[in-house]
Amino acid sequence: MKPEQSRFESTFVNSTWQVTVIFILAMRFPSCIGLAAIVIQLLVPSTQGVAYDPVPPPNLNLDELGRVALTGNFDSISLYTYRQQTESASSTNGSQALITQLPNGDFVPAATADAHIKTMCPFIMGNGEFAGVVVGGNFTSLGGIEAQGVAMYNPSTSEISPLPGILGQVSVVYCDQDTNTVYVGGDFKGADSTNAVAWVGNTGWTNLPFAGFNGPVDSITKAPNGNILFGGTFTGLGNTMAPQKKDQQIINISSANISSGSTADTAGFDDPKNIICKTAGQDGPGNTWLLEDETPGFWRADMNFGFQPTKLRIWNTHQDGRGTKTFRFTAFPINGIMNLTYIDPATNVETGCDASGARCPLSNNVSQQYQDFVFVNRVGMSAFQIDVTEWYGKGGGLNGIQLFQDDIYAYAIPDLNEPACANIDFGSNSTPTGPWKTAPSLKSESQYLKADLSVQDVQAAGASVVFKPDIKQAGNYSVDLYTPGCLQDDSCSSRGIANVTGIFTEGGAPTPPQLIYQTNSFDKYDQIYYGPVDVNSESFRATVTLTPFTQQGNGISLVAQRVRFVNTSYTGGLNGIFEFDPNQETTLTDLSKSSFNQIGTDLQPEAIITSLAVASGITYVGGNFTATDGEFKNILAVTDGNATSLPNGGLNQPVSTMYLQGDLLYIGGNFTDAANESVSGLNNIAAYDTSSQTWVALGSGVRGRVNTIVPLELNVTENQVETCITVNGDFDQLEPFESAPAVQVPGFGVWVPSRQNWLQNLDLNTRTVTGKLSAATIITDSSPLLAGTISSQGVPGAQNAVSLTSEPLQLNSLGIQIQPRQVTSPTRKRAVSGQNVTGAVTGLFHQRGELNITVIGGHFTATASNGSTINNLVFINSTGAISGIGSGLDDDSVFLALNTQADILYAGGTISGSLDNAAVNGLILYDLARGNFAFPQPPALGGDNVVVNAITTRPKSTQVYVAGEFDTAGSLGCPSVCMFDQGQWSQPGSGLSGSVAALTWQGNDKLLVGGNMSVSGNATMLANYDVKKLQWTVLEDAATAVPGPVTALTAASDDVSQFWVAGRSTSGSAYLLKYDGSKFQTIGDNGMLGDLSIIQGLSMLSLNDDHDKNDFVPQKMTLLVTGSLNIPNFGNASAALFNGTSFAPFILSTSGNGPGSLSQLFSEKTVTFRTSGGRLAKGFIVLIGLACALGTIFLLVVAGILLERYRRRAQGYQPAPTTYPDKTANMGRIPPEDLFGRLGQRGSSAPML
Repeated sequence: MKPEQSRFESTFVNSTWQVTVIFILAMRFPSCIGLAAIVIQLLVPSTQGVAYDPVPPPNLNLDELGRVALTGNFDSISLYTYRQQTESASSTNGSQALITQLPNGDFVPAATADAHIKTMCPFIMGNGEFAGVVVGGNFTSLGGIEAQGVAMYNPSTSEISPLPGILGQVSVVYCDQDTNTVYVGGDFKGADSTNAVAWVGNTGWTNLPFAGFNGPVDSITKAPNGNILFGGTFTGLGNTMAPQKKDQQIINISSANISSGSTADTAGFDDPKNIICKTAGQDGPGNTWLLEDETPGFWRADMNFGFQPTKLRIWNTHQDGRGTKTFRFTAFPINGIMNLTYIDPATNVETGCDASGARCPLSNNVSQQYQDFVFVNRVGMSAFQIDVTEWYGKGGGLNGIQLFQDDIYAYAIPDLNEPACANIDFGSNSTPTGPWKTAPSLKSESQYLKADLSVQDVQAAGASVVFKPDIKQAGNYSVDLYTPGCLQDDSCSSRGIANVTGIFTEGGAPTPPQLIYQTNSFDKYDQIYYGPVDVNSESFRATVTLTPFTQQGNGISLVAQRVRFVNTSYTGGLNGIFEFDPNQETTLTDLSKSSFNQIGTDLQPEAIITSLAVASGITYVGGNFTATDGEFKNILAVTDGNATSLPNGGLNQPVSTMYLQGDLLYIGGNFTDAANESVSGLNNIAAYDTSSQTWVALGSGVRGRVNTIVPLELNVTENQVETCITVNGDFDQLEPFESAPAVQVPGFGVWVPSRQNWLQNLDLNTRTVTGKLSAATIITDSSPLLAGTISSQGVPGAQNAVSLTSEPLQLNSLGIQIQPRQVTSPTRKRAVSGQNVTGAVTGLFHQRGELNITVIGGHFTATASNGSTINNLVFINSTGAISGIGSGLDDDSVFLALNTQADILYAGGTISGSLDNAAVNGLILYDLARGNFAFPQPPALGGDNVVVNAITTRPKSTQVYVAGEFDTAGSLGCPSVCMFDQGQWSQPGSGLSGSVAALTWQGNDKLLVGGNMSVSGNATMLANYDVKKLQWTVLEDAATAVPGPVTALTAASDDVSQFWVAGRSTSGSAYLLKYDGSKFQTIGDNGMLGDLSIIQGLSMLSLNDDHDKNDFVPQKMTLLVTGSLNIPNFGNASAALFNGTSFAPFILSTSGNGPGSLSQLFSEKTVTFRTSGGRLAKGFIVLIGLACALGTIFLLVVAGILLERYRRRAQGYQPAPTTYPDKTANMGRIPPEDLFGRLGQRGSSAPML
């Protein structure tokens, strides 16, 4: 059991932070890998000791827009609210990170390693002081600091302190406050120990009394009696290690740069290379190197690799009575004189060289063919020098020299292997094939091969290296592959993944492929095999083959350096487990006095102990082993010094990991059942109830190997916090059980003990997390520290489409799970480069009468409310019911543009199929009121690669304009833009051709078009169409001012006399321009977005508060830029807000294992352009002036009436009588014809009464 597991429960339960974490599967279609499928939300974590910097909110005011939504290609998304947030996704290059969680629930890396983090524990020293978290793995850097395999992390300051002194991989750390010690185990060399060492308080590295082990250590824990238990793949202690055959490999001097000093000028004796590969001891020209008479001198070899010699063999010369009498050996680059021992030829007694000057004598006895000198200390070097200090006769000289080492290496560069001239039967060698070139060693141990596969297909390149070691002794070996660091040759961004296999026994099958990520910052080695290796013979050679991983894509580089074989077949009285008493200064000489040691020897040979756990005085041991009597397999319990079997004889296949939670011991591995009697559901993950001593199934388990079990506190049941179990490994499915179906997952599952179910099967509102966990630990009064590759950006249940609200500002799920699809046809692409063709691309809100429908289009699949599969176009009605279109369209259709006329939806893109026995191409019409295709459909568009990118309805009309890349509409020639009205196509004007990406109206009669076009043969990126004149014109200055095809266009004023355009220049960089009504304005010389940015959408939005005044954006507005953006000094973002002077990250998203993207924002209503204390738009000025004039006239009329009434009263006027008593009588006296009959007659006289 890992140390963090033993401490996790008690510390976690007592922690004060409150957390809500909810997981669910973020399903991706089966062809995609690398996505974890779980979802988490931590609501209120404590952040003591960790500083989180909130980002000022953008103060958006979206009220006037009604409903607002965003489409894109993402499986997780969140607002940018903390400066620690990034768009980093779960890593796929083999690197992992220490991970903390922000208050908004997003996971962020606290420190990134260049490889795996395997273990960690909080180190509280004996005096109670918290020293930090000890982190171990196979990394070479952590947080950008060189740290070989182990480091200390300070959670309060995020400071990384390397703990130098270890070379290799750390698999387990155990922090023990009682002994003020961190016990470290793995596959490494450190101090004078191998595979196990101790870090004591503030003292540093300390050798354990037994100097480690002869094999890797995988687990460390404390036994019930207080002793320390080590488990692993070892058979002896480090202080008993000694190869049965020493000095097995000859170090190749023939490829070295040879030099000398004071060399004689005698022909045939003046070349220092004469003595290389000369083992006959024969004097003479070409065989002997001589010094000048009576003169000391030196012979030096500078190698292209590092080595640790164990023995020096020298052939002395006897030419003309000359010879070397004494010499000394100096190692470089340390410039140290080495201590050597030798067998005195006269006494046959081992003797040390002169202690004062380390001068070693050479015999001049002719019968003494050569002399061997043994190095007292093993010291690494890359060059050496032999200084001749005394001589026989007239001067010194040599006939031959050889160096030997215990280490068995095979180098990728053939010239660095054992020399062919040594006449070794099966000397180490290699066979490189493909485009390999020799790279200098730089800061690495040796030169290496490098293959640049960035310009060719990885598979077609045929790059491979076959390593063939010189194995002279059969036995168990640890095989390590060395990889040079990428910082030294500046190749970290291109380093790829190596696929490594091996054949180690005669007649044996190749080992399963191992993926070795080569993105390590500094030199590292990985153990690629541990087990038996047969001796070389005429019929067999052990081999290791390195090739590029074929599924990583092109554009990578690969390196190959060397392979090491270490013989661990030393008998030391152990078998995978060792008990250490920290109170004893020396190790027991009789190892069998320990009950744990004896239990190990009672197992069949070559036992592997991977996991140790202690519960209620019982020690549980897991791994790959079998009792000698066959009573149990792969797991056992130790009580009072006696090994006992778990029920049903244990498990039928190896155990990889264990974690104890309360009475339940969770066990992961590669098993499928109990060892003897079948127990249902024990597939690779199981639990053992230590109180009832029974097996407990986790559903029906998972399909594939489980590597780690990591606890995580979750709030999944009525705000009750419980520890859930995350399961991580190489499995691809949660097995079905009871009513729960099989769930496809990429190696990540979460078991909820209180629900007895996988969280993926529970109906919970969730947020998305991608990746895997490798370890977790708890720090008192702080949030948990995780390790792995997970990332979380979080809108529960949101993929590829979300809604956006401003009160409060937040992203929300639209209630639909959209799964992006990859385009299957190479011609299925958007005509304008850089546009999204997977996921949700476009959308609209349609509200008319009783209809209230949200429409989303793109290239995806979704599930309808009735359970059917929806392809590429989805409808969500006012009740949340989800539906799709009927059959008839090809599944690989892509919807890129939507618009409505009345209740008819116009949907365009790369669409093909057949409706009512008529072909459709590029455009369909759908009746939203009837919920079916409209009939008849418009005649199909035609052309080589038909695509519709934009659709717009002319204001105050029924005319629908369709734009993209096409040549005809039915039988009508109608390139690029065509108008549909009253059931037929019409060509708007003539002279336009090319590809159109965007449309917007400048009033009722003028259409602005963006793309990559020509008008009457004149190339342009922007053009205008005058509806009344039926005329296309090139927008002035667009041909020269706009640097490339337009991909996005939006208004910058109400009358659209000003507008924004964006796209990619012909040089490949992103651009953003504003047209102010008379000229184009560049935005900061295009330096505010990185060249790799892709702008897909532009939208102007209103603000609650003013920003600083500038010439680009009104103070109460901001420009939303969507796409895949690279913001200098920040990184990737899916949306940013531009206030006229700078870009601010706004929305972050991820897709799979990389950054996500946003296509566009769509809203129910359009924005009104607002200013703050500046000039109003002309339309508003005219309306306000008219209102003021009318109001003034009204006031003048009212005032005149009042004044007239006042004047009359003042002059004595009286109101006329309102009744006439004799009215009817008088009316009868004058006939009407007499009164009015003469009105039409000429004359000026008054009528006569």
